[in-house]
Amino acid sequence: MSGHGTPIPMTSRKCGPLNGEAAVPGDKSISHRALIFGALAVGETKVTGLLEGEDVLDTAKAMRAFGATVTQHGPGEWSVNGVGVGGFSEPDNVIDCGNSGTGVRLIMGVMATQGINATFTGDASLNKRPMGRVTDPIALFGAQSVGRSGGRLPMTIVGATEPVPVEYTVPMPSAQVKSAVLLAGLNAPGQTVVIEKEATRDHTERMLEGFGAEISVEETEDGRRITLTGQPELKPQVISVPRDPSSAAFPTCAATIVPGSEVFVPGVSQNLTRNGIYTTLVEMGADITFENERLEGGEPVADLRVRYAETHGIEVPPARAASMIDEYPVLSVVAALSTGKTVMRGVKELRVKECDRIDAMARGLRACGVTVEEDEDTMIVHGMGPGGVPGGATCESFLDHRIAMSFMVLGMAAQNPVSVDDGTPIATSFPVFEDLMKTLGAQITRDNA
Repeated sequence: MSGHGTPIPMTSRKCGPLNGEAAVPGDKSISHRALIFGALAVGETKVTGLLEGEDVLDTAKAMRAFGATVTQHGPGEWSVNGVGVGGFSEPDNVIDCGNSGTGVRLIMGVMATQGINATFTGDASLNKRPMGRVTDPIALFGAQSVGRSGGRLPMTIVGATEPVPVEYTVPMPSAQVKSAVLLAGLNAPGQTVVIEKEATRDHTERMLEGFGAEISVEETEDGRRITLTGQPELKPQVISVPRDPSSAAFPTCAATIVPGSEVFVPGVSQNLTRNGIYTTLVEMGADITFENERLEGGEPVADLRVRYAETHGIEVPPARAASMIDEYPVLSVVAALSTGKTVMRGVKELRVKECDRIDAMARGLRACGVTVEEDEDTMIVHGMGPGGVPGGATCESFLDHRIAMSFMVLGMAAQNPVSVDDGTPIATSFPVFEDLMKTLGAQITRDNA
């Protein structure tokens, strides 16, 4: 059962060509950070294009609970009057982060060095996810944490009253962990250093610089060395949130596998730490052109024009995993409808997302007639060629928005309808997914409607 309401089974059926414009919502990662950094600045930060999915709205509620004034002025238009670095107030109630691993981990980092206490919880999915990857490094600053066995939510963080700067090597490629440490370092004196062996999405570093923090990034033989000088006064900004490349992957992949399709996806972030899915699709033979390349709000963006193409399997370089970790589920759908096998290695991080995404996709694809191999760090999909997937199964979404949307995309090109047991998690990141895809020509129905 979803943490946000009664389950809604959904079914996607084979459809004709998809055509039109797919204006996907704002980037989820940047939306979270825009609210958090706005709360840490002194003065009013204005945000346009904010994603108004449940994950981001939960972060907005959290910032209010810590003392910031967060106001919606219209669709996607928000303002945040911040309290300054170190200015958070202790919240009166438990902070519910819903389904958002990004939200809870970043917020834990922010308040870990502010000398206040806060208790965090989430929905059934979030409360199963590991928090030790964040509580371990924030303990180095002097914060304490008390949670359920296995380092799970609900969890209380006792912020450090006299934080110290740290040097921390991130043990896994995780932008959430890197960002949590940098956010904790904001209110610690001196320099906090984060070393990551593999580059992950760099929105936190970009936004820190944009808000006026002193931060440097050095490429070394061991990876990236990020140095932040603590206790700055962050200056409010005007932020235009680009469209989410993870959300854009769904209409892009759908247009790639549905014969006769041509879809235009405007203003999609092409940040090099996020665009691995598009590089991979092109290598598989997808017909994607990148038009009107430009900068918006400090982020590279482009308009995508996507046409149907017959794709082939490839071996995805493991080094690319961090730049497309959220897109492997829908990539596995394209792989199922390609010729040959697609090998995805270095993807063990998928096992600790909203659900075990390797297991979830393998189960659903097999139920639809696709051969899938897996181990702890690898997923191999044996393609059945264009139109070759039988389908006809009901797949479990495991409270995971990306799993639910991926199987809806599969149903658009499979021989028989594909269903999911619960489509409500889609609202966490892409609340207009169903309507947008129907406008393009998809046949998606709510089975209890």
